Amino acid sequence: MKNYPPQFKADAVALYQSRPEATIRQVAADLGINPETQRNWVRAAGASRPRGRRAEVPAEPSTPLEAENAALRKKVRELEEEREILRKAAKYFAGETRW
Repeated sequence: MKNYPPQFKADAVALYQSRPEATIRQVAADLGINPETQRNWVRAAGASRPRGRRAEVPAEPSTPLEAENAALRKKVRELEEEREILRKAAKYFAGETRW
């Protein structure tokens, strides 16, 4: 059984909360952890999202270019968060325990 630092757990929960369209299983796969581990962290943190539809449908942007820009900005934010979490995890597992 792996022991993850509290900051990694908090970051994993924050990543799940920031991606309303993603499932726990998808976020866990992105982080390389067991989905049940991720689910336990989310429950322990009291993080929840409404059941049913995963994400609210946003109002349509006025042009296809604006829609594409908005989607790309969102993806960049998600990737930056994931990169930061993975960078911290790599440091931790390499023996640098500073979080």
